[in-house]
Amino acid sequence: MQARRKPKTVTTPRPRPVLRSPATFRSFFCIRLVPAGLLLFVLCLDPATALPGGASPRDKNVEKPYALIYGTVWGPNDHPLYGVTVKIRRADQKKAHWELYSDHSGEFAQRVPVGPADYVVWADLKGYKYPVPLRVEQDVKVHIYSDEREDIGLHLKQ
Repeated sequence: MQARRKPKTVTTPRPRPVLRSPATFRSFFCIRLVPAGLLLFVLCLDPATALPGGASPRDKNVEKPYALIYGTVWGPNDHPLYGVTVKIRRADQKKAHWELYSDHSGEFAQRVPVGPADYVVWADLKGYKYPVPLRVEQDVKVHIYSDEREDIGLHLKQ
């Protein structure tokens, strides 16, 4: 005796309701279209009047102005060095305020506050492995006037 095949389940889409009577049309209109129209109306309002307190959502995303210290760490053979620790401090302070690392192109970037200020940038070579011992030629002094970008280079010697 052969095993019987199970019938396959077939799903058919449900037919859409036909709007035949005015009552059906009214309920369809009130349930589906009126909320969508109200939502569209609210979205078209001015954001300053739509939010409590008159705060615009664009005001929250505005970034503060900044200056940028951008530099490259160069090795003794004038090739960029990866993974060197770079420290930055204000000239009137003793400790480093920012510590970052050079990327695969030997480059680094640090945002600093806007305004006239002097900064000192140097490479910290403690624990940095290189075939020959390296030393910093000299610390680089940077003067920031306002919201600008200052490009520098840190050259390391043998």
